[in-house]
Amino acid sequence: MSQAHARPQRAKRRIVWIGVLSAGAMAALAVAAFASGGSSSDENAAAQNIACPNPVNAIGAVPAQAQAEVNRELANLDKQLSEANTRLANSAGQGGPNFVQNAILGPLASKRTAALDRIAIAIGRVGGARPQGLEQFATCALGQAPAVTSSPSTSTSSPSTGQPAAQSIVCPEPVLPAVPAQAQAEVDRELANLDKQISEANTRLANSVGQGGPNFVQNAILGPLASKRTAALDRIAIAIGRVGGARPQGLEQFVTCGLGEAPAGEQPPSSSEPTTPAAGSGSGSGSGGGQPAGQSIVCPDPVVSAVPAAAQAEVERELANLDKQIAEANTRLANTVGQGGPNFVQNAILGPLADKRTAALNRIETAIGRVAAKPEGLERFATCQLG
Repeated sequence: MSQAHARPQRAKRRIVWIGVLSAGAMAALAVAAFASGGSSSDENAAAQNIACPNPVNAIGAVPAQAQAEVNRELANLDKQLSEANTRLANSAGQGGPNFVQNAILGPLASKRTAALDRIAIAIGRVGGARPQGLEQFATCALGQAPAVTSSPSTSTSSPSTGQPAAQSIVCPEPVLPAVPAQAQAEVDRELANLDKQISEANTRLANSVGQGGPNFVQNAILGPLASKRTAALDRIAIAIGRVGGARPQGLEQFVTCGLGEAPAGEQPPSSSEPTTPAAGSGSGSGSGGGQPAGQSIVCPDPVVSAVPAAAQAEVERELANLDKQIAEANTRLANTVGQGGPNFVQNAILGPLADKRTAALNRIETAIGRVAAKPEGLERFATCQLG
């Protein structure tokens, strides 16, 4: 082969090697860039903690009698934030784009709202100036706490949202029989809960002026408030009946609230012992619908293993919640006699009850598992039936 012919061949080989080396260098740069980007992404994820606005400066002067309860709820706010950040860290990569908002930030806002309400109630209960607008501090966010748009007022007048002062929600005061001493604390707690529900409803009323159509207040505020009051009044009746007192009947008269003036209860509740309301017609009938006295919902009693002391309070709260769910379902059963088709009770009462019980039983498992061996299979106690 002549030298003239060999030179082009060597030139071609040099071009090939240059191309290979260039491709290798580009690949190395791409890998480095990917690693750098991944590291940056991990660092950003690690930095994405949940932050919440601090309500301390907006609470105002706390009376000495309320100081312990306020301190306890402030500590509760810190605990809720810590639990939310733990869940955020443990669920990285889970769910869709709205997972953090729906599964972590939303429930956290609900818990903070309840704790902030308890702070306001504790201060107001002992004669202090009840702080208003603390619900502004309920919403949290990733990275930086949301700004509070305005300072809460401690005035007892209506918030500055254009809502007329007269347009507030009022509810009938429940009339109770003599309360046994063993049930007094629980009854007092539920009466305070009724006050809290009215306060929350009035806050929502003030903050939603001009929203929705003509039925907005009824559908979005008064209706849900009636459901909450039904549950609280049921718990009062259960608490009195549990210790052998005459279980009050007809407390559902005090459920419905209105704007400006409370609807009047038709008559004081009867304290007779039978479980069917006195308003029912006919022997053994239920609440105005002919529901047989024997037709009540019964549920299996969950068998829970030894409960650690650290989880005892939470487990007892959920067991009480199971009782409340049964009472609410039985109330609905009595109030819906004759409604729907043959599957109405299963679809509208027993099915939703099973879902609620499953959630409560899961919370019991979680509470125990947080400090000891987690019990399994409690969901087998979720299904109830007509007695």
